[in-house]
Amino acid sequence: MSGRPVVLLEDVTKTYTQGTLAVQALRGISMAVGTGEYVAIMGPSGSGKSTLMNILGCLDVLSTGRYVLDGEDVADLDEDALAEIRNTRIGFVFQQFHLLPALPAWRNVELPLFYAGVPAAERKQRALEALARVGLAERVDHRPGELSGGQQQRVAVARALVSNPALILADEPTGNLDSASTADVLGLIDEVHAAGRTIILITHEAEVADRAERVLHVRDGRLTGAMGVR
Repeated sequence: MSGRPVVLLEDVTKTYTQGTLAVQALRGISMAVGTGEYVAIMGPSGSGKSTLMNILGCLDVLSTGRYVLDGEDVADLDEDALAEIRNTRIGFVFQQFHLLPALPAWRNVELPLFYAGVPAAERKQRALEALARVGLAERVDHRPGELSGGQQQRVAVARALVSNPALILADEPTGNLDSASTADVLGLIDEVHAAGRTIILITHEAEVADRAERVLHVRDGRLTGAMGVR
């Protein structure tokens, strides 16, 4: 794959201080993910997988090393700049959906655009289009409590897509779903990937990771597997 990677980590470490104890959660992580790639990251509890996800999502800052997202080095950005990157460059899909229960589906989907200052009419149009893309054109006015778990996750995927981000970061996206809804959501992620989106999926389930083009494994803060862009 030619061109610059969407995600580039170079020798990234993360150390947390707990009183007088220093805990090294990441130990020299290097990886590259190219445009349109679908990569899964697996690891047991305590492996550093969640810390890596937080670094990739600009939800935490690295201790040493370098993180370049879509051509921009994010290591030294202030919190306002990081918040803008989280809102415009990364689309998040979480295990818990994180939908606001009082809002209908389309208003949940438009939230990244609201925070980005997009005008109201354009926000609604783009939210409706995103919901149509995930097969929920008939559910745009339904609140989360009126939707199944699989449909709620589809709303979350639509919200991740609405800002046209460089990266979709899915953290255990099927963890709260039954087998039928899991198959439904994984099929949707396959469709999003087939449309050219770059996806990094965090999971502990091998059958979920197997949907990706490439699987990386985290253990004891280190990464194994095919690191570079294929």
